[in-house]
Amino acid sequence: MTAEAGERRMNATSEHLAWEPSSRSERINWIKSVPFLGVHLVCLAAFWTGASWKALGLCLTLYLVRMFGITAGYHRYLSHRAFKTSRFFQFALAWMGCLAMQKGPLWWAAYHRHHHHHADQPADAHSPSQRGLWWAHAGWFLCSRYEEANFDWIKDLTRYPELVWLDRYPTLPGILLAVACPLFSGWQGLIWGFFVSAVMSYHGTCAINSICHVYGSVRYKTSDTSRNNVLFGIACLGEGWHNNHHHYSTSARIGFFWWEIDIAFYVLRLLEFLGVVWDLKQPTQRALEATI
Repeated sequence: MTAEAGERRMNATSEHLAWEPSSRSERINWIKSVPFLGVHLVCLAAFWTGASWKALGLCLTLYLVRMFGITAGYHRYLSHRAFKTSRFFQFALAWMGCLAMQKGPLWWAAYHRHHHHHADQPADAHSPSQRGLWWAHAGWFLCSRYEEANFDWIKDLTRYPELVWLDRYPTLPGILLAVACPLFSGWQGLIWGFFVSAVMSYHGTCAINSICHVYGSVRYKTSDTSRNNVLFGIACLGEGWHNNHHHYSTSARIGFFWWEIDIAFYVLRLLEFLGVVWDLKQPTQRALEATI
């Protein structure tokens, strides 16, 4: 391990992760950000490939699959253990989350648990109230400091070697998907199905960290700036009901009321009916009524 990598590991494993604006590791690493930025640039090829209903349908389908992998897999299951499932489907959810190309499942879960422990405090890695909207949206994971995660936060997950392996090779599912897309719909399938849907899932997820801590309504008094945002509640399969989530984070249902559309929860209920998942946690009546 190099001295620079050792410093990053030390920073990441520090519980407080205090922000040091002058630290070199807090600056965007443009070289290592090339893949993330490149995915956005490749989307411009859509002007040359054109679009078809088949390609657009593939784009929407894969966006929904990727977002479900993030919200149901990485977030509600791995980060919050909001329901139970088999070891096989646990791996399937983690694999589905990797399709979104948002780093590994253990890395994601570790930083999300840390976020809830320090939400909107100086130690929070992606707080817009502490470091601005851009930083919370994307800047934090484009710098070098947060490349490593503190696995002490996820000891319940690291006992599964298949999850550790997938976290070590998180781009593999995405690469296989990139190979499969043109087989379905040629170059349009690759550009729309893989790249455009990836960018959509990137910014859908990032918006929960940024926009949903700035814009929206507040139903519950929490120690952070979380907001319920109807646009992202729908577009991100229920994730946008973010104030609800910070109020009762272990719930598999984030849209607490019938009018709060929570597509990921509806799918989980179907999977519960089929016996694939079980013990879906929901907020207590007391929690629901604890409005401000």
